[in-house]
Amino acid sequence: MTQFRTIRRWGVPLVTAGCLLMLVGCGYQFRVEGAGPTIGGSTVRASDQPTPRLVIRTLVNNSFEPNLETRYTNYLRREFSSGSGTQVVPDNEAADLVLTGQILSVSIPTLSFSLTPTPGNQTGSATTLESRAEVTVAVKIEETRTKKLVWTQISKGSSEFYITPDLQFNRVLQTRALEQAGRFAAEDLASRFLLHLEAGIGAKSAAEAPSTVPVAK
Repeated sequence: MTQFRTIRRWGVPLVTAGCLLMLVGCGYQFRVEGAGPTIGGSTVRASDQPTPRLVIRTLVNNSFEPNLETRYTNYLRREFSSGSGTQVVPDNEAADLVLTGQILSVSIPTLSFSLTPTPGNQTGSATTLESRAEVTVAVKIEETRTKKLVWTQISKGSSEFYITPDLQFNRVLQTRALEQAGRFAAEDLASRFLLHLEAGIGAKSAAEAPSTVPVAK
């Protein structure tokens, strides 16, 4: 009788294990989704904090470089959508927060150049070989309902490019460098605001504030 109970006790797990091995050998795979159990029996729960809804207004361009505001605003929307801890929504939807900002400056300093001797000139003429596109962007985020300042930041982005004898192609290279610098600045701002939210500074009040439809200025 004892032997029968022992076989009954261990037989089912052994048969189950054997079936699992046969299924794995036939090409079946099992995948476990979710956080899984933790030591001590506690469960891993996502934060109950609601995700703040954010509207990003078109930047004001205070630089000499035209038509940057639309592209830089789109970079901000893309980066904040993927890496800021907020849900970016269109202007006509209810939001907890609103981001406004401006392009403060754009500069194209020379990084390297060569000197070409010229008759009657001891120093010669300088030819630029490499330049850098540098941009400075300032943004602030406010609560939509109370207009309370939640966060403000200035970010700089830069990208280098070579100078060629073709003036038109140089303009293309400069435009690409300005776009790259803008993407760097947008990525930096989104990362910094994510750190701000994770630190818990102003995140609770922004998320709990009633959502209202912002009025575009």
